[in-house]
Amino acid sequence: MKKKLRTPFQTRQYMVSKDLELYYYNDSALKHVARHAHDYYEFYFFLEGDVEIQIEDRAYPLSYGDVILIPPGLRHNPLIHSTGVPYRRFVFWISQEFYDSLTASSASYGYLMECVNREHCYIFHNDRVAFNAIQSRLIRLIEELQNHRFGREAQIFLDASDLILYLNRTVHQKRHPGDQPELMSLYQNLCDFIEEHIDEDLSLERLSREFFVSKYHVGHVFTEHMGLSIHQYIIKKRLDLCRQAILGDMSITEAYQAFGFGDYSSFYRAFKREYGLSPREFQDMKYVKERETGATNTKSLY
Repeated sequence: MKKKLRTPFQTRQYMVSKDLELYYYNDSALKHVARHAHDYYEFYFFLEGDVEIQIEDRAYPLSYGDVILIPPGLRHNPLIHSTGVPYRRFVFWISQEFYDSLTASSASYGYLMECVNREHCYIFHNDRVAFNAIQSRLIRLIEELQNHRFGREAQIFLDASDLILYLNRTVHQKRHPGDQPELMSLYQNLCDFIEEHIDEDLSLERLSREFFVSKYHVGHVFTEHMGLSIHQYIIKKRLDLCRQAILGDMSITEAYQAFGFGDYSSFYRAFKREYGLSPREFQDMKYVKERETGATNTKSLY
């Protein structure tokens, strides 16, 4: 995550902006947040941490990609069990007035809130791939909030509306799989094909031939459903497989060759850009942790 997007954690639990606020937090020493409630809607996007979220009298465990929607008036707070893992999340606040204006323009913006109010279901799970599309929209919005280019206010409204509609659409599609359009079917088939052929040529030309659609159509499907290009999606998939393989003691050379990277230099650049470490630094960090864990376990025997 880009460092410039990070916001120092603030205990303020009220909005200073009229319509919306968005924050990216990355804390390593935060131990306690008091229980509180808002008069606005809070969308909470969990990335990392040894954390549960308490909503009224129930605590919910969290995993990467979880989206939590907390309506006005509901008491809640995170339960931070350990500071050994960074606590990373996006927090998105929208006012009642802003929400009402969106639902007045289209009831589609309110589907998610209807689920929350009707079923008292506050947490919506996403796998790593699906969450990439949400995260890309969050980053786009937070970058717009931080700049002062011409048309800023209009773009913020468009990006916020797109994010909220996308969240509603994602949950609706998961709950109504039979209603998914043809584009969604093509998207899923492309994902399955990429998964099965991740070590092979996955150029737009090949995917176009395999599915008898134009290169433009393939690209459009991924931009629509993922918020990133198909090339970015494939790189992220390959990097994640390489990372897991290295954690499983596969050599760096074997890993990048096994999962479709043509040469080490392109793999190195992509890995460092994604994880902030070189492949060798990542591997060395893994060995250090293993030695520390081993030493701790040995001490516990005596």
